[in-house]
Amino acid sequence: MSGLADKVAWITGGGTGLGKAMALESARQGARVAVSGRREDRLRQVVTAIEAAGGEALAVPCDVTSEDSLATAVASVLGRFGRLDVAIANAGFGVGGRFETLPVSAWRRQFEVNLLGAVATARAALPELKKTGGRLALVGSVASVMPYPTGSAYSASKAAIGSLGNTLYVELRGSGVSCTTLHPGFVESEIAQVDNSGAFHEDWVDRRPAWLMWRSDRAARVMLRAIERRRRCRVFTGHGVFAAALVRLCPGLVFWLVARLSARGGRA
Repeated sequence: MSGLADKVAWITGGGTGLGKAMALESARQGARVAVSGRREDRLRQVVTAIEAAGGEALAVPCDVTSEDSLATAVASVLGRFGRLDVAIANAGFGVGGRFETLPVSAWRRQFEVNLLGAVATARAALPELKKTGGRLALVGSVASVMPYPTGSAYSASKAAIGSLGNTLYVELRGSGVSCTTLHPGFVESEIAQVDNSGAFHEDWVDRRPAWLMWRSDRAARVMLRAIERRRRCRVFTGHGVFAAALVRLCPGLVFWLVARLSARGGRA
């Protein structure tokens, strides 16, 4: 039996991509699931899919940049399920653009959602997680360690998630609550179809390498296993593990190569 059976899991950014996949997999493993996000129609679709499979789920529209919205979301979860065992701070998006052309306002939006949204989610969930000896998870990215052109804001926000996760893992030691930081590589999602303001564009083409892309359901199983086992950190997808190891073992070569490719792309 899964360690998530009969648990209550709350997932932000739960209407699409990894959040949706984790919600579906959590329910399959026997958890009762609450999904949060800004697009209520997507949340309802996830709930419908879970209920059709015999599970129990709740759609909780929420804006992670608002502490009041998050407090209301937690209250809704407690009102429906009576407890909270797992909180996954998954909401996020990617701001793209070369550093010199990217306005500070875009950086603010990136950190407001990706970092401060995770901070506020954790703060809203922790009092309840301490009551249940629960699990907190933060979703970072391999981009936090692997540099790439046009990714300064996104990479910095995910590097901050990694640092936050490490600190929470230490601070929560002995509280009964674990903190797991998850760093995926390329996984199926809508991130490449969201612009710098957070708006979704259905007609945008995802230009990430398809041959490296993991299915979201496969990634969800890996992530939930790490959360269940209370791992401190989990880097995954084969290319993600390889990239992280390469940066750790020979950073000079990696940065030189990426800089060369970036300069060549800039001249094209």
